[in-house]
Amino acid sequence: MDKPVCLIDTGSDGKLCVQQAALQVLQQIQQPVVVVAVVGLYRTGKSFLMNRLAGKRTGFALSSNIKPKTEGIWMWCMPHPTKAGTTLVLLDTEGLEDVEKGDSKRDTYIFSLAVLLSSTLVYNSRGVIDNKAMEELQYVTELIEHIKVTPDEDADDCTAFAKFFPHFIWCLRDFTLELKLDGKDLTEDEYLEFALKLRPGTSKKVMMYNLPRECIRKFFPCRTCFTFPSPTTPEKRSILESLSPAELDPEFLEVTKRFCKFVFDRSEVKQLKGGHTVTGRVLGNLTKMYVDTISSGAVFCLENAVIAMAQIENEAATQEGLEVYQRGMEKLKSSFPLELEQVSSEHQRLSSMATQAFMARSFKDTDGKHLKALEVG
Repeated sequence: MDKPVCLIDTGSDGKLCVQQAALQVLQQIQQPVVVVAVVGLYRTGKSFLMNRLAGKRTGFALSSNIKPKTEGIWMWCMPHPTKAGTTLVLLDTEGLEDVEKGDSKRDTYIFSLAVLLSSTLVYNSRGVIDNKAMEELQYVTELIEHIKVTPDEDADDCTAFAKFFPHFIWCLRDFTLELKLDGKDLTEDEYLEFALKLRPGTSKKVMMYNLPRECIRKFFPCRTCFTFPSPTTPEKRSILESLSPAELDPEFLEVTKRFCKFVFDRSEVKQLKGGHTVTGRVLGNLTKMYVDTISSGAVFCLENAVIAMAQIENEAATQEGLEVYQRGMEKLKSSFPLELEQVSSEHQRLSSMATQAFMARSFKDTDGKHLKALEVG
């Protein structure tokens, strides 16, 4: 792809919907995918970071005024820069708490979809990690209202999500503090852990203080922090995408380079519950499934998603195997008449090829039901 396309937008009924053009792009990607999504308040520079991950100055739209550019979720697919045979999928989400939209439910849906779709989730904010920053990350406390791991799980059990949720990166933009505590230097990760420290006590005030911190700690055991200084002078911020590297703050460029390297090196291939590798085609099917479920107001179950994906993929795998066999037999007909032994030999060869085609795409056909359907077909 030479530019991003809209993956999720608003339909005529006002609900989120998946765009067919983006699904068609994903259907063509047979490789495993690494999915990096960025979320955060509007007008905080999310799109700039994603363009840097894409190795471009422009791509995802940047806005130079108070009106946000990104609406819904936009997607950009490209060969992974460091993992051969893998596709990097970048997802840029619309800004949270947009004063023009004023739709907290939509914000929660966007955040939930970013979590579900990504293998690395980048949360972008400005300034420091204080109580206000935690309150702005309220969406993390609402995840269990929209997502479950198993149908019968305790809705209040946050720890079950940790195996399936993405690596969490908190990017602090325009950070101006010294990373010190009681005269001791802190790393960025140590600063994040200090900010996530829980307070003792059971009062309502303490519990409200601890709730978002506790959710982050339980949902995202793999978490990292990057602190970015201001990229340039205030008067040039509105033309950030047109600035050359020489016009950007050297420390900002160094942190950006370190951030990109970390994302490329540490972001894992997306997997479903049970360890099944997600390809672009599977990601497209998952996106449709997630959006339809969440937009309906239903709670999404990760275990049910695996079952549904297995059905979709195995039916498609059966069809692929049948097509391999049928194409081979059609070619064989042109050589008739043949000895029975030749026909039998070719039948065995094509049956083997059909099984191989099935196995290459099948997913958790544990009882062999779909393989049997192929053999019967």
